[in-house]
Amino acid sequence: MKETDPESTRSQALSMPSSNASAEEIWKLCLEKIHNKINPQSFNTWFKPIVPLSLTNEELTIQVPSQFFYEWIEENYYALLKRTIIEVIGENAKLTYSVVVQKSPYQPVTLELPQQKTDLPPPEEISTNGAKLQEQTSHFKTNVQKFESFLNPKYQFDNFIQGDCNALALAAAKSVAESPGKNSFNPLVVYGGVGLGKTHLVQAIGNYARLHKRTNMVLYVSSEKFTIEFVSAIQNGRVQDFSSLYRNVELLIIDDIQFFEGKEKTQEEIFHIFNALHQTNKQIVLSSDRPIKELKGLEERLLSRFQWGLSADLQQPDYETRRAILQRKLADNGSNFPEPVIEFIATHVKHNIRELEGCMVKLLATSSLYKKDKDIDLALTKIVLKDLIRERTRSITIDVIEKVVCDFYNVSSNQMKGKSRKKEIAFARQVAMHLSKELTGSSYKTIGLYFGGRDHSTVIHAVNTIEKEIKNSFEIGSNIQDLKKKIELQSI
Repeated sequence: MKETDPESTRSQALSMPSSNASAEEIWKLCLEKIHNKINPQSFNTWFKPIVPLSLTNEELTIQVPSQFFYEWIEENYYALLKRTIIEVIGENAKLTYSVVVQKSPYQPVTLELPQQKTDLPPPEEISTNGAKLQEQTSHFKTNVQKFESFLNPKYQFDNFIQGDCNALALAAAKSVAESPGKNSFNPLVVYGGVGLGKTHLVQAIGNYARLHKRTNMVLYVSSEKFTIEFVSAIQNGRVQDFSSLYRNVELLIIDDIQFFEGKEKTQEEIFHIFNALHQTNKQIVLSSDRPIKELKGLEERLLSRFQWGLSADLQQPDYETRRAILQRKLADNGSNFPEPVIEFIATHVKHNIRELEGCMVKLLATSSLYKKDKDIDLALTKIVLKDLIRERTRSITIDVIEKVVCDFYNVSSNQMKGKSRKKEIAFARQVAMHLSKELTGSSYKTIGLYFGGRDHSTVIHAVNTIEKEIKNSFEIGSNIQDLKKKIELQSI
Protein backbone atom coordinates (compact mmCIF):
# COMPACT_ATOMS: atom_id res chain seq x y z
CA MET A 1 0.00 0.00 0.00
CA LYS A 2 1.39 3.38 -1.06
CA GLU A 3 2.14 5.78 1.76
CA THR A 4 0.32 9.13 1.80
CA ASP A 5 2.43 12.25 2.13
CA PRO A 6 0.91 14.31 5.00
CA GLU A 7 2.14 17.56 3.46
CA SER A 8 0.58 16.68 0.11
CA THR A 9 -2.74 15.86 1.80
CA ARG A 10 -2.66 19.15 3.65
CA SER A 11 -1.94 21.05 0.41
CA GLN A 12 -4.91 19.41 -1.31
CA ALA A 13 -7.14 20.34 1.62
CA LEU A 14 -6.08 23.95 1.35
CA SER A 15 -7.09 24.20 -2.28
CA MET A 16 -10.29 22.16 -1.96
CA PRO A 17 -12.50 23.49 0.85
CA SER A 18 -15.68 21.58 1.54
CA SER A 19 -18.94 22.90 0.14
CA ASN A 20 -20.24 23.63 3.64
CA ALA A 21 -17.06 25.31 4.91
CA SER A 22 -17.58 28.24 7.27
CA ALA A 23 -16.27 31.78 6.81
CA GLU A 24 -13.65 31.11 9.49
CA GLU A 25 -12.40 28.00 7.70
CA ILE A 26 -12.25 29.73 4.32
CA TRP A 27 -10.43 32.74 5.74
CA LYS A 28 -7.98 30.46 7.55
CA LEU A 29 -7.13 28.80 4.25
CA CYS A 30 -6.67 32.22 2.66
CA LEU A 31 -4.35 33.36 5.46
CA GLU A 32 -2.18 30.27 5.08
CA LYS A 33 -1.67 31.11 1.41
CA ILE A 34 -1.10 34.82 2.06
CA HIS A 35 1.34 34.21 4.95
CA ASN A 36 3.90 32.67 2.61
CA LYS A 37 3.77 35.56 0.12
CA ILE A 38 4.41 38.65 2.28
CA ASN A 39 6.79 39.49 5.11
CA PRO A 40 5.75 38.60 8.70
CA GLN A 41 5.44 42.21 9.85
CA SER A 42 3.05 43.14 7.04
CA PHE A 43 1.06 39.97 7.63
CA ASN A 44 0.67 40.71 11.36
CA THR A 45 -0.19 44.37 10.73
CA TRP A 46 -2.69 44.07 7.89
CA PHE A 47 -4.14 40.55 7.92
CA LYS A 48 -4.24 39.32 11.50
CA PRO A 49 -6.72 42.05 12.59
CA ILE A 50 -9.21 40.99 9.91
CA VAL A 51 -12.23 39.05 11.19
CA PRO A 52 -14.28 36.75 8.91
CA LEU A 53 -18.00 37.46 9.35
CA SER A 54 -19.98 35.34 6.90
CA LEU A 55 -19.90 33.19 3.79
CA THR A 56 -22.94 33.25 1.51
CA ASN A 57 -22.69 31.19 -1.67
CA GLU A 58 -19.32 32.38 -3.03
CA GLU A 59 -19.26 35.74 -1.26
CA LEU A 60 -16.98 36.10 1.78
CA THR A 61 -17.56 39.05 4.14
CA ILE A 62 -14.67 40.20 6.32
CA GLN A 63 -14.51 42.93 8.96
CA VAL A 64 -11.70 45.50 8.94
CA PRO A 65 -11.06 47.98 11.79
CA SER A 66 -11.35 51.28 9.90
CA GLN A 67 -11.89 53.05 6.58
CA PHE A 68 -8.15 53.74 6.32
CA PHE A 69 -7.41 50.05 6.93
CA TYR A 70 -9.80 49.10 4.12
CA GLU A 71 -8.23 51.62 1.72
CA TRP A 72 -4.71 50.42 2.52
CA ILE A 73 -5.65 46.79 1.94
CA GLU A 74 -7.21 47.62 -1.43
CA GLU A 75 -4.34 49.90 -2.39
CA ASN A 76 -1.53 47.47 -1.57
CA TYR A 77 -2.93 43.92 -1.48
CA TYR A 78 -5.82 43.90 -3.95
CA ALA A 79 -4.08 41.60 -6.45
CA LEU A 80 -2.92 39.19 -3.75
CA LEU A 81 -6.37 39.00 -2.17
CA LYS A 82 -8.00 38.53 -5.55
CA ARG A 83 -5.79 35.60 -6.51
CA THR A 84 -6.10 34.00 -3.09
CA ILE A 85 -9.90 34.20 -2.83
CA ILE A 86 -10.30 32.79 -6.33
CA GLU A 87 -7.89 29.94 -5.54
CA VAL A 88 -9.78 29.04 -2.36
CA ILE A 89 -13.42 29.66 -3.34
CA GLY A 90 -13.52 29.63 -7.14
CA GLU A 91 -13.64 31.86 -10.20
CA ASN A 92 -16.91 33.57 -9.19
CA ALA A 93 -15.69 34.51 -5.72
CA LYS A 94 -16.60 37.89 -4.25
CA LEU A 95 -15.19 39.67 -1.25
CA THR A 96 -17.20 42.13 0.82
CA TYR A 97 -15.64 44.38 3.43
CA SER A 98 -17.50 45.52 6.54
CA VAL A 99 -15.77 48.66 7.72
CA VAL A 100 -16.05 49.76 11.35
CA VAL A 101 -16.54 53.52 11.33
CA GLN A 102 -16.51 55.19 14.76
CA LYS A 103 -18.50 52.40 16.39
CA SER A 104 -21.34 52.92 13.90
CA PRO A 105 -23.01 50.00 12.13
CA TYR A 106 -20.90 48.30 9.51
CA GLN A 107 -20.86 49.80 6.04
CA PRO A 108 -20.49 47.09 3.41
CA VAL A 109 -18.30 47.77 0.39
CA THR A 110 -18.37 45.08 -2.30
CA LEU A 111 -15.30 44.26 -4.36
CA GLU A 112 -15.84 42.39 -7.65
CA LEU A 113 -12.89 40.02 -7.81
CA PRO A 114 -12.75 38.96 -11.48
CA GLN A 115 -11.51 42.43 -12.52
CA GLN A 116 -7.85 42.71 -13.42
CA LYS A 117 -5.41 44.89 -11.47
CA THR A 118 -2.06 46.29 -12.52
CA ASP A 119 0.19 46.80 -9.51
CA LEU A 120 1.83 50.22 -9.64
CA PRO A 121 4.91 51.29 -7.69
CA PRO A 122 4.48 53.51 -4.63
CA PRO A 123 4.89 57.27 -5.06
CA GLU A 124 8.48 58.45 -4.82
CA GLU A 125 10.25 61.73 -5.46
CA ILE A 126 9.24 63.17 -8.82
CA SER A 127 11.57 62.25 -11.67
CA THR A 128 12.77 64.99 -14.00
CA ASN A 129 13.32 62.71 -16.99
CA GLY A 130 11.33 63.34 -20.14
CA ALA A 131 9.75 66.21 -22.00
CA LYS A 132 6.39 67.62 -20.87
CA LEU A 133 6.29 65.72 -17.61
CA GLN A 134 9.80 66.94 -16.80
CA GLU A 135 8.74 70.54 -17.26
CA GLN A 136 5.53 70.12 -15.29
CA THR A 137 6.87 68.05 -12.40
CA SER A 138 9.91 70.25 -11.94
CA HIS A 139 7.57 73.05 -10.84
CA PHE A 140 6.91 71.11 -7.65
CA LYS A 141 10.60 71.34 -6.81
CA THR A 142 11.25 74.91 -7.90
CA ASN A 143 8.32 77.33 -7.94
CA VAL A 144 4.70 76.21 -7.47
CA GLN A 145 3.58 79.67 -8.59
CA LYS A 146 4.57 78.66 -12.14
CA PHE A 147 2.78 75.31 -11.99
CA GLU A 148 0.54 75.02 -15.04
CA SER A 149 -3.04 74.33 -13.96
CA PHE A 150 -4.55 74.27 -17.48
CA LEU A 151 -7.46 76.41 -16.25
CA ASN A 152 -9.30 78.81 -18.53
CA PRO A 153 -9.34 82.20 -16.75
CA LYS A 154 -12.69 83.13 -18.31
CA TYR A 155 -14.48 80.59 -16.11
CA GLN A 156 -15.24 82.45 -12.87
CA PHE A 157 -17.98 82.37 -10.25
CA ASP A 158 -18.69 86.02 -11.01
CA ASN A 159 -19.89 85.26 -14.54
CA PHE A 160 -21.75 82.05 -13.68
CA ILE A 161 -25.46 82.90 -13.58
CA GLN A 162 -27.30 81.36 -10.64
CA GLY A 163 -30.82 79.99 -10.93
CA ASP A 164 -32.98 77.30 -9.36
CA CYS A 165 -31.47 74.90 -11.90
CA ASN A 166 -27.96 75.14 -10.44
CA ALA A 167 -28.24 76.62 -6.94
CA LEU A 168 -27.05 73.55 -5.03
CA ALA A 169 -24.11 72.85 -7.35
CA LEU A 170 -22.98 76.49 -7.23
CA ALA A 171 -23.17 76.66 -3.42
CA ALA A 172 -21.19 73.43 -3.08
CA ALA A 173 -18.61 74.60 -5.62
CA LYS A 174 -18.05 77.86 -3.72
CA SER A 175 -17.65 75.96 -0.46
CA VAL A 176 -15.04 73.67 -2.02
CA ALA A 177 -13.17 76.58 -3.59
CA GLU A 178 -13.06 78.40 -0.26
CA SER A 179 -11.54 75.46 1.63
CA PRO A 180 -10.36 72.70 -0.74
CA GLY A 181 -9.85 69.40 1.05
CA LYS A 182 -11.19 70.79 4.32
CA ASN A 183 -14.90 70.23 3.75
CA SER A 184 -17.25 67.26 3.58
CA PHE A 185 -17.71 67.58 -0.19
CA ASN A 186 -14.79 65.41 -1.21
CA PRO A 187 -15.10 64.43 -3.92
CA LEU A 188 -17.51 66.98 -5.35
CA VAL A 189 -19.26 65.57 -8.42
CA VAL A 190 -21.11 67.97 -10.72
CA TYR A 191 -23.32 66.26 -13.30
CA GLY A 192 -25.80 67.28 -15.97
CA GLY A 193 -26.51 67.26 -19.70
CA VAL A 194 -24.49 68.82 -22.49
CA GLY A 195 -24.01 72.59 -22.42
CA LEU A 196 -25.36 73.25 -18.92
CA GLY A 197 -22.17 74.75 -17.46
CA LYS A 198 -20.32 71.83 -15.86
CA THR A 199 -16.91 72.82 -17.23
CA HIS A 200 -17.49 76.45 -16.28
CA LEU A 201 -18.37 75.55 -12.71
CA VAL A 202 -15.57 73.07 -12.01
CA GLN A 203 -12.94 75.37 -13.51
CA ALA A 204 -14.34 78.30 -11.51
CA ILE A 205 -13.45 76.32 -8.38
CA GLY A 206 -9.82 76.10 -9.46
CA ASN A 207 -9.61 79.72 -10.57
CA TYR A 208 -11.07 80.96 -7.28
CA ALA A 209 -8.77 78.76 -5.19
CA ARG A 210 -5.69 80.11 -6.98
CA LEU A 211 -6.81 83.73 -7.07
CA HIS A 212 -7.59 83.78 -3.36
CA LYS A 213 -4.44 81.85 -2.40
CA ARG A 214 -6.30 78.79 -1.11
CA THR A 215 -3.81 76.70 -3.07
CA ASN A 216 -1.55 77.14 -6.09
CA MET A 217 -1.31 73.46 -6.90
CA VAL A 218 -4.49 73.06 -8.94
CA LEU A 219 -4.66 70.75 -11.93
CA TYR A 220 -7.55 70.63 -14.41
CA VAL A 221 -7.66 67.81 -16.95
CA SER A 222 -10.29 66.30 -19.21
CA SER A 223 -10.80 62.54 -19.03
CA GLU A 224 -9.63 62.27 -22.65
CA LYS A 225 -6.37 64.11 -21.97
CA PHE A 226 -5.76 62.09 -18.81
CA THR A 227 -6.17 58.83 -20.73
CA ILE A 228 -3.93 59.93 -23.61
CA GLU A 229 -1.17 61.05 -21.24
CA PHE A 230 -1.44 57.87 -19.19
CA VAL A 231 -1.13 55.67 -22.30
CA SER A 232 1.88 57.74 -23.37
CA ALA A 233 3.46 57.28 -19.92
CA ILE A 234 3.02 53.51 -20.19
CA GLN A 235 4.54 53.43 -23.66
CA ASN A 236 7.54 55.49 -22.54
CA GLY A 237 8.04 53.65 -19.25
CA ARG A 238 7.26 56.72 -17.18
CA VAL A 239 4.17 55.76 -15.20
CA GLN A 240 6.08 56.73 -12.04
CA ASP A 241 6.43 60.35 -13.22
CA PHE A 242 2.80 60.46 -14.32
CA SER A 243 1.51 59.08 -11.03
CA SER A 244 3.71 61.34 -8.92
CA LEU A 245 2.52 64.43 -10.77
CA TYR A 246 -1.13 63.78 -9.97
CA ARG A 247 -0.50 62.61 -6.40
CA ASN A 248 1.21 65.89 -5.55
CA VAL A 249 -1.55 68.31 -6.57
CA GLU A 250 -3.79 69.75 -3.85
CA LEU A 251 -6.89 70.31 -6.00
CA LEU A 252 -7.51 67.86 -8.85
CA ILE A 253 -10.33 68.57 -11.32
CA ILE A 254 -11.28 65.89 -13.86
CA ASP A 255 -13.89 66.74 -16.48
CA ASP A 256 -16.28 64.23 -18.13
CA ILE A 257 -15.43 61.10 -16.16
CA GLN A 258 -18.05 59.15 -18.12
CA PHE A 259 -15.39 58.67 -20.81
CA PHE A 260 -13.38 56.46 -18.45
CA GLU A 261 -15.96 53.74 -19.08
CA GLY A 262 -14.31 50.53 -20.27
CA LYS A 263 -10.74 51.84 -19.82
CA GLU A 264 -9.60 49.38 -17.16
CA LYS A 265 -5.95 50.40 -16.75
CA THR A 266 -6.86 54.08 -16.69
CA GLN A 267 -9.45 53.38 -14.02
CA GLU A 268 -6.78 51.54 -12.07
CA GLU A 269 -4.54 54.61 -12.12
CA ILE A 270 -7.45 56.88 -11.14
CA PHE A 271 -8.15 54.55 -8.23
CA HIS A 272 -4.59 54.88 -6.89
CA ILE A 273 -4.50 58.64 -7.38
CA PHE A 274 -7.90 59.05 -5.72
CA ASN A 275 -6.74 57.10 -2.67
CA ALA A 276 -3.50 59.03 -2.38
CA LEU A 277 -5.24 62.40 -2.56
CA HIS A 278 -8.23 61.53 -0.39
CA GLN A 279 -6.12 60.03 2.40
CA THR A 280 -4.07 63.24 2.62
CA ASN A 281 -7.14 65.53 2.55
CA LYS A 282 -6.52 66.84 -0.95
CA GLN A 283 -9.59 68.02 -2.87
CA ILE A 284 -11.05 66.10 -5.82
CA VAL A 285 -13.65 67.61 -8.18
CA LEU A 286 -15.30 65.57 -10.94
CA SER A 287 -17.87 66.24 -13.65
CA SER A 288 -20.11 63.79 -15.48
CA ASP A 289 -23.00 63.86 -17.92
CA ARG A 290 -25.08 61.63 -15.63
CA PRO A 291 -25.34 60.57 -11.96
CA ILE A 292 -22.51 58.35 -10.71
CA LYS A 293 -24.87 55.42 -10.07
CA GLU A 294 -25.86 55.44 -13.75
CA LEU A 295 -22.31 55.25 -15.12
CA LYS A 296 -21.62 51.91 -16.80
CA GLY A 297 -18.29 50.21 -17.35
CA LEU A 298 -16.60 51.63 -14.24
CA GLU A 299 -15.22 49.44 -11.44
CA GLU A 300 -17.53 49.12 -8.46
CA ARG A 301 -14.86 50.24 -6.02
CA LEU A 302 -14.25 53.39 -8.12
CA LEU A 303 -17.96 54.20 -8.26
CA SER A 304 -18.13 53.74 -4.49
CA ARG A 305 -15.36 56.29 -3.97
CA PHE A 306 -16.93 58.79 -6.35
CA GLN A 307 -20.01 58.75 -4.12
CA TRP A 308 -18.17 59.47 -0.85
CA GLY A 309 -18.71 63.20 -1.05
CA LEU A 310 -21.51 65.22 -2.68
CA SER A 311 -23.13 64.88 -6.10
CA ALA A 312 -24.92 68.00 -7.36
CA ASP A 313 -26.81 68.25 -10.63
CA LEU A 314 -27.17 71.02 -13.19
CA GLN A 315 -30.60 71.09 -14.77
CA GLN A 316 -31.86 72.88 -17.86
CA PRO A 317 -32.13 76.62 -17.11
CA ASP A 318 -35.61 78.06 -16.76
CA TYR A 319 -36.78 81.07 -18.79
CA GLU A 320 -35.59 83.68 -16.29
CA THR A 321 -32.15 82.08 -16.02
CA ARG A 322 -31.86 81.84 -19.81
CA ARG A 323 -32.60 85.56 -20.10
CA ALA A 324 -30.03 86.41 -17.43
CA ILE A 325 -27.39 84.23 -19.11
CA LEU A 326 -28.01 85.80 -22.50
CA GLN A 327 -27.88 89.33 -21.08
CA ARG A 328 -24.65 88.56 -19.23
CA LYS A 329 -22.98 87.13 -22.34
CA LEU A 330 -24.03 90.17 -24.33
CA ALA A 331 -22.59 92.46 -21.66
CA ASP A 332 -19.33 90.50 -21.61
CA ASN A 333 -19.20 90.91 -25.39
CA GLY A 334 -19.88 94.65 -25.16
CA SER A 335 -23.14 94.26 -27.05
CA ASN A 336 -26.86 94.62 -26.45
CA PHE A 337 -30.06 93.32 -28.01
CA PRO A 338 -33.51 94.90 -27.92
CA GLU A 339 -35.86 93.39 -25.36
CA PRO A 340 -38.06 91.56 -27.94
CA VAL A 341 -34.97 89.85 -29.38
CA ILE A 342 -33.79 88.69 -25.96
CA GLU A 343 -37.27 87.44 -25.15
CA PHE A 344 -37.54 85.61 -28.48
CA ILE A 345 -34.22 83.77 -28.09
CA ALA A 346 -34.76 82.93 -24.40
CA THR A 347 -38.22 81.57 -25.19
CA HIS A 348 -37.17 79.32 -28.05
CA VAL A 349 -33.75 78.09 -26.93
CA LYS A 350 -34.44 75.78 -23.99
CA HIS A 351 -31.96 72.93 -24.12
CA ASN A 352 -28.63 74.39 -23.04
CA ILE A 353 -26.44 77.45 -22.62
CA ARG A 354 -24.27 76.72 -25.65
CA GLU A 355 -27.29 77.09 -27.92
CA LEU A 356 -27.97 80.49 -26.39
CA GLU A 357 -24.42 81.57 -27.06
CA GLY A 358 -24.53 80.14 -30.58
CA CYS A 359 -27.62 82.19 -31.41
CA MET A 360 -26.04 85.34 -30.01
CA VAL A 361 -22.79 84.83 -31.95
CA LYS A 362 -24.56 84.12 -35.24
CA LEU A 363 -26.80 87.17 -34.89
CA LEU A 364 -23.89 89.47 -34.00
CA ALA A 365 -21.75 88.08 -36.84
CA THR A 366 -24.49 88.53 -39.44
CA SER A 367 -25.29 92.01 -38.21
CA SER A 368 -21.64 93.04 -38.27
CA LEU A 369 -21.11 91.54 -41.73
CA TYR A 370 -23.90 93.63 -43.19
CA LYS A 371 -23.01 96.65 -41.02
CA LYS A 372 -26.38 96.60 -39.30
CA ASP A 373 -25.18 96.78 -35.71
CA LYS A 374 -27.96 99.21 -34.78
CA ASP A 375 -30.64 97.30 -36.69
CA ILE A 376 -30.80 94.08 -34.73
CA ASP A 377 -34.53 93.68 -34.33
CA LEU A 378 -37.00 90.83 -34.09
CA ALA A 379 -37.50 90.62 -37.86
CA LEU A 380 -33.78 90.27 -38.53
CA THR A 381 -33.46 87.79 -35.66
CA LYS A 382 -36.12 85.50 -37.12
CA ILE A 383 -34.43 85.55 -40.52
CA VAL A 384 -30.91 84.95 -39.23
CA LEU A 385 -31.87 82.24 -36.73
CA LYS A 386 -34.50 80.47 -38.81
CA ASP A 387 -32.31 77.35 -39.09
CA LEU A 388 -31.48 77.35 -35.39
CA ILE A 389 -34.86 78.31 -34.01
CA ARG A 390 -38.18 77.06 -35.30
CA GLU A 391 -41.35 78.57 -33.95
CA ARG A 392 -42.28 75.21 -32.54
CA THR A 393 -45.56 76.24 -30.97
CA ARG A 394 -47.00 76.95 -34.42
CA SER A 395 -45.96 73.66 -36.04
CA ILE A 396 -46.26 71.23 -33.14
CA THR A 397 -49.74 69.88 -32.47
CA ILE A 398 -51.16 67.65 -29.78
CA ASP A 399 -51.83 65.06 -32.49
CA VAL A 400 -48.11 64.84 -33.27
CA ILE A 401 -47.22 64.65 -29.57
CA GLU A 402 -49.71 61.85 -28.96
CA LYS A 403 -48.39 59.81 -31.89
CA VAL A 404 -44.74 60.13 -30.84
CA VAL A 405 -45.48 59.32 -27.19
CA CYS A 406 -47.64 56.33 -28.15
CA ASP A 407 -44.84 54.91 -30.32
CA PHE A 408 -42.23 55.53 -27.62
CA TYR A 409 -44.17 53.84 -24.81
CA ASN A 410 -45.86 51.24 -27.03
CA VAL A 411 -49.45 52.19 -26.21
CA SER A 412 -52.35 52.83 -28.59
CA SER A 413 -54.26 56.05 -29.15
CA ASN A 414 -57.39 54.39 -27.76
CA GLN A 415 -55.55 53.45 -24.58
CA MET A 416 -54.17 56.98 -24.28
CA LYS A 417 -57.65 58.50 -24.46
CA GLY A 418 -59.42 55.68 -22.63
CA LYS A 419 -60.10 55.15 -18.93
CA SER A 420 -57.38 52.61 -18.21
CA ARG A 421 -55.39 53.35 -15.06
CA LYS A 422 -52.66 50.79 -15.68
CA LYS A 423 -49.38 52.26 -14.53
CA GLU A 424 -47.62 52.21 -17.91
CA ILE A 425 -50.61 53.70 -19.76
CA ALA A 426 -51.30 56.36 -17.13
CA PHE A 427 -47.62 57.41 -17.15
CA ALA A 428 -47.54 57.68 -20.96
CA ARG A 429 -50.71 59.79 -20.81
CA GLN A 430 -49.14 62.11 -18.21
CA VAL A 431 -46.03 62.51 -20.36
CA ALA A 432 -48.18 63.39 -23.39
CA MET A 433 -50.13 65.97 -21.35
CA HIS A 434 -46.92 67.49 -19.99
CA LEU A 435 -45.38 67.80 -23.47
CA SER A 436 -48.63 69.18 -24.90
CA LYS A 437 -48.61 71.97 -22.34
CA GLU A 438 -44.91 72.77 -22.79
CA LEU A 439 -44.67 72.54 -26.58
CA THR A 440 -48.05 73.86 -27.74
CA GLY A 441 -49.05 76.25 -24.98
CA SER A 442 -52.59 74.91 -25.15
CA SER A 443 -54.88 75.44 -22.17
CA TYR A 444 -55.34 72.73 -19.56
CA LYS A 445 -58.96 72.46 -20.62
CA THR A 446 -58.05 71.91 -24.30
CA ILE A 447 -55.49 69.24 -23.42
CA GLY A 448 -57.93 67.50 -21.08
CA LEU A 449 -60.64 67.40 -23.73
CA TYR A 450 -58.21 65.92 -26.27
CA PHE A 451 -57.17 63.11 -23.94
CA GLY A 452 -60.58 61.59 -23.39
CA GLY A 453 -62.50 64.58 -21.98
CA ARG A 454 -60.53 64.77 -18.74
CA ASP A 455 -60.86 67.61 -16.27
CA HIS A 456 -58.29 70.45 -16.31
CA SER A 457 -57.20 69.49 -12.76
CA THR A 458 -56.14 66.07 -14.10
CA VAL A 459 -53.89 67.77 -16.64
CA ILE A 460 -52.39 70.05 -13.98
CA HIS A 461 -51.62 67.00 -11.85
CA ALA A 462 -50.01 65.26 -14.85
CA VAL A 463 -47.82 68.26 -15.67
CA ASN A 464 -46.66 68.63 -12.06
CA THR A 465 -46.01 64.89 -11.72
CA ILE A 466 -43.78 64.72 -14.79
CA GLU A 467 -41.89 67.88 -13.74
CA LYS A 468 -41.03 66.18 -10.43
CA GLU A 469 -40.05 62.95 -12.19
CA ILE A 470 -37.69 64.87 -14.50
CA LYS A 471 -35.94 66.42 -11.49
CA ASN A 472 -35.69 63.14 -9.59
CA SER A 473 -34.80 60.72 -12.39
CA PHE A 474 -32.02 61.25 -14.92
CA GLU A 475 -33.45 58.45 -17.08
CA ILE A 476 -36.91 60.01 -17.30
CA GLY A 477 -35.42 63.44 -17.98
CA SER A 478 -33.34 61.94 -20.78
CA ASN A 479 -36.41 60.19 -22.24
CA ILE A 480 -38.35 63.46 -22.24
CA GLN A 481 -35.52 65.15 -24.16
CA ASP A 482 -35.52 62.31 -26.70
CA LEU A 483 -39.28 62.67 -27.12
CA LYS A 484 -38.96 66.42 -27.72
CA LYS A 485 -36.42 65.83 -30.48
CA LYS A 486 -38.65 63.21 -32.11
CA ILE A 487 -41.65 65.56 -31.90
CA GLU A 488 -39.67 68.41 -33.47
CA LEU A 489 -38.58 66.16 -36.34
CA GLN A 490 -42.17 65.03 -36.90
CA SER A 491 -43.26 68.67 -36.97
CA ILE A 492 -40.88 69.94 -39.66
